[in-house]
Amino acid sequence: MNHPDPIIALEIPLIRKIIRDETWLEGERRGCLVVSWDPVVQERVCKVVLRVGLEMMGSVTAQMAFDPVPSGGSTHAPFIDRAA
Repeated sequence: MNHPDPIIALEIPLIRKIIRDETWLEGERRGCLVVSWDPVVQERVCKVVLRVGLEMMGSVTAQMAFDPVPSGGSTHAPFIDRAA
């Protein structure tokens, strides 16, 4: 998916990781398989993105200073959620 905003293109893989992590974590809490569109998972993903969004944007913006053209939406350094 192409986005006119390169920041969004770089943030998408980070948000996908948050979704995977929260889906797995909720499955561990419940002791069963949970889907990513589960309302609890969606709420937790929103809370994480709201909590770390500014740091995530800063990380992506700093990366763009070194690599202004996103290479397939991947990032050079993974985002680390220090607040979690």
